[in-house]
Amino acid sequence: MTSAEPLKIVILIPARYHSSRFPGKPLAQINGKSMIERVYQNATDSTFDTFVVTDDNQIEKHVLNFGGKVLRVDDDVCCGTDRIHLSYQRFLKNSKSSTNNKNINYSLIINLQGDEPLLTGSLLKKLGYWHLNSNYHIATLVKRHSLASTHDHDNDKYLNPNVVKAIFIADDNNTKKDTEGGYCPYFSRSPIPHNTTCDTNLNWYQHIGVYSYLPQALETFVQTKPTQLEQMERLEQLRALSLNMRIGALATEANLIGVDIPEDIIKVENELKKHD
Repeated sequence: MTSAEPLKIVILIPARYHSSRFPGKPLAQINGKSMIERVYQNATDSTFDTFVVTDDNQIEKHVLNFGGKVLRVDDDVCCGTDRIHLSYQRFLKNSKSSTNNKNINYSLIINLQGDEPLLTGSLLKKLGYWHLNSNYHIATLVKRHSLASTHDHDNDKYLNPNVVKAIFIADDNNTKKDTEGGYCPYFSRSPIPHNTTCDTNLNWYQHIGVYSYLPQALETFVQTKPTQLEQMERLEQLRALSLNMRIGALATEANLIGVDIPEDIIKVENELKKHD
């Protein structure tokens, strides 16, 4: 990709005010800065085009006030992926560059959940370019954990249904220690793999809230009704697997903390203190 070419990857951050477990979550303060601002600034560090997608006046005003870009989608949709798709179709597909008025034909659409304030731009950039050079329809991130760990409350996470687990199979040609590529044949809120042997050295993988879609894969996904497995687990990625889409993944050692409930804010702030 040369500097004369338009950007090929766009990051879209769905942000809703109403949440059953944490109302107003995007505007929650983390060390004096809102969560959505932290997520947005991290995303722009990737150098990819970045937009917040929302249906809420408060969130839109807040994002504009800190200099962010907003795509407004007020439609009553069933999930964040549908909102992402609508914003792409209405505002970005065949949009034109402000510098040369040429069409911007995005090769990837990254759906970044707005509750991952520790996910860095460098990791998003690595995911995007890795996906562009793979044969996967969708790509995501997973984090390795071990039940032998003495920190990070890994045992609690393994049993916690709010922490989504993934089966991750690494590619044979991985050479880097900090990240490795592979694919995920299944995801669940249940502990997987099931530790039948009570092996304290068991490694398991936590799914991180980000998806990179080929535009056609996103189109196919939203045109398909939710499946029984998806509805049982409340995991959209199971619909993609039922469509025989291949979901690639990068495994990372980064300490990422998703915010599901107000108590998670303290965990994020404690992690940020380690880097001050």
